Amino acid sequence: MALPDLTEPFAIGEIHVPNRVALAPLAGIGNWFVRLQAKRYGAGIVFSEMISSFAIHHRNEKTMRELLVIDPREREFEGPVALQLFGQDPDVMRSAAEGAAQAGADIIDLNMGCPVPKVCRNGAGSALISDPQTAVAIASAAGEGSGLPVTVKLRSGRRTGETDGIELAVRLVDEAGVAAIAFHPRSAQVHHKGTPDYELAARLVEELPVPVIISGGLSDHEATLEARRQSGADAVMLARGSFGNPWLFEQVLGRRGDEPTPEEILNEFEWVCDRAVEHFGEEKAGRYLRTFYPWYVDRLGAGKAAHREMQQAPDLARARELFAGLVAVPAA
Repeated sequence: MALPDLTEPFAIGEIHVPNRVALAPLAGIGNWFVRLQAKRYGAGIVFSEMISSFAIHHRNEKTMRELLVIDPREREFEGPVALQLFGQDPDVMRSAAEGAAQAGADIIDLNMGCPVPKVCRNGAGSALISDPQTAVAIASAAGEGSGLPVTVKLRSGRRTGETDGIELAVRLVDEAGVAAIAFHPRSAQVHHKGTPDYELAARLVEELPVPVIISGGLSDHEATLEARRQSGADAVMLARGSFGNPWLFEQVLGRRGDEPTPEEILNEFEWVCDRAVEHFGEEKAGRYLRTFYPWYVDRLGAGKAAHREMQQAPDLARARELFAGLVAVPAA
């Protein structure tokens, strides 16, 4: 049976999603303006970076100001905004999910796949794959607290060769009423290394009565379509492949066939800088965007010297000058 086109709508619970291309929850990156950027280029649903349920529950000032934010401009584009939460305490998650709903979330997404040790040591992230009873309780609490559809992002297992994630996904849907699963078919042990097991993902698609969104290894247009074909997933979730490359959303949706011009890359870099200043202020934006500079420098095909100069720029204004110079004098 032919898969629905990625441009076709689908539903997560009662939430309408206008197409089947999602922005993944990007740890430390997926704030409102990164989500807005993805929506500008066609993403049908966007997920926030993961937010601590404890920080929301205790109303941590930085979390409330910088992370638990949905900008009104995100609503100018069709498609829901999901806020991703993490934590290991069902009561705290119930409270946090209520707070996320009050902030305007359309969907509560739960992180049960993060492999970072400081998250797993506390029993959150991918540690929950080994604690399905708590995982189910957390998902149930998130739904109770928010009154919204709950989705879960998880991995195939904690260690290579394990498939506990499949079993947990089935329980989350059957026992906690989870409305969709975002599945990364690599173990937590390998992080982003190795080849994703899309055949394992296809098995999950067959077993679940709710949408499965495939994640992992979607580095470019061709890889994304091939992962979707092999897995039979209902939708695709772009992550690292979209870093500095929002045009990937257009390409996957069939709206664009070529690569962006240097002028387009410069304009997008300037847009990101403007939004970062708006969100953080000039000084903090300059520090924050050091993570972003290499993505856009690479899009221009510039070399190590350009990377070095951008990272050594004393402030954002100088970084912008340097980047504009790369466009004016392309790398040989």
